[in-house]
Amino acid sequence: MTQPRAPDATPVAAGGRVRLARDGPTARIGITDFAQDALGDVVFVQAPTVGAHVSVGDSFSEVESTKSVSDIYAPVTGTVSAVNADLDADPSLLNSDPYGAGWICDITVEGDIDTSSLMSADAYRALIGA
Repeated sequence: MTQPRAPDATPVAAGGRVRLARDGPTARIGITDFAQDALGDVVFVQAPTVGAHVSVGDSFSEVESTKSVSDIYAPVTGTVSAVNADLDADPSLLNSDPYGAGWICDITVEGDIDTSSLMSADAYRALIGA
């Protein structure tokens, strides 16, 4: 097993499994390298529905791997504005490129992000020993 990579500056939800990249009012949501490594080979991603409203802590997606099925919990409150259709044909993008092409969805954020439930990239690196 290789050492999981850490994102450069992306905040990570508590527990070190869900990450978000903010671009204006939109947050791009995916899983961390640590999470994909723990899951093993991803074989299916159930993406949320565009237009669905999610709140912090809601289960809004599922990732199925050869080891288990894991719920993905929203790190922000808002409306799903896009999903990564490439995951339908190639769910292994979560394994091969979790910080790039392996994103799950975009959420248009309502209000400010509660950063108390997020860890910085530096705190995430400390968590995973990177």
